[in-house]
Amino acid sequence: MSNMIGKFRISNGKKFSLNDFDAGYADGFEKEDAKEVLSGLIEETFDLQTELYAANKYALLIIFQAMDAAGKDSAIAHTLSGLNPQGCQVYSFKQPSTEDYEHDFLWRHYRALPERGRIGIHNRSHYENVLITKVHPELLLKENLPGIDDVKLIDNKFWAKRYESIRAFEKHLTDNGTVIIKFFLHLSKHEQKERFLKRIDDPKKNWKFSAADIEERERWGDYMDAYEKAIQETATKNSPWYIIPADKKWFTRIAISSVILQTLKDLKLQYPVLSKEEKEKLDESKKLLEKE
Repeated sequence: MSNMIGKFRISNGKKFSLNDFDAGYADGFEKEDAKEVLSGLIEETFDLQTELYAANKYALLIIFQAMDAAGKDSAIAHTLSGLNPQGCQVYSFKQPSTEDYEHDFLWRHYRALPERGRIGIHNRSHYENVLITKVHPELLLKENLPGIDDVKLIDNKFWAKRYESIRAFEKHLTDNGTVIIKFFLHLSKHEQKERFLKRIDDPKKNWKFSAADIEERERWGDYMDAYEKAIQETATKNSPWYIIPADKKWFTRIAISSVILQTLKDLKLQYPVLSKEEKEKLDESKKLLEKE
């Protein structure tokens, strides 16, 4: 598993290119084995989640970014289905509200961070501010930023500062005990087309499709450039990106679960050790209970 994870991990984005990653990669796994493999991974993760909560030293923030129809929702549902829901919190970020626009672009994401001992999942994240806004810079005008009252004023220096803000934000979090996993579900354009067609053909999935999805699909190249640049600028040793093949949903779930499990293992979590005085109180409590 560790070798597989190494293929996906980007901790230095200087030479990163999406062209080096195959959206259909499956590392030799077969679909018929996926359910059993995933079940085993989730079972191990459940045990470590309990230790994460008991240790109360780290928080785990898991970020999901992807193009439409890449399977973020189903990946979250399947890979985290076996965990204790009391220790998890999921936020799906939509278009910013009026209140959000009255603050800096990181504000609403900071408010949604997990507490120590808990796992937080962000379905889309602060990266939307260098992804959709990069493709549609007119959206930035809603932020009412000083000196930015025309899209022509949004230049490379602006984006450099925004990437810098994201790196500083994530460094602050990791320095203070929040472990960050950033997933980009790498879907091919062809597979997106097939999934869109299934949504249109299946009445139960019609609600998932919007005509706007086709308009955004026409900007595929612009989005790929935006993702590639964002990963190049923000992949660091302490806050890496994982480029997860997304054409085969069953393997996507295995890969995601493998990364989460290995990340928790690397923390070398331990249950709290009682002091001598606390242990004596525990023994006394046991004696009292046994006398009842």
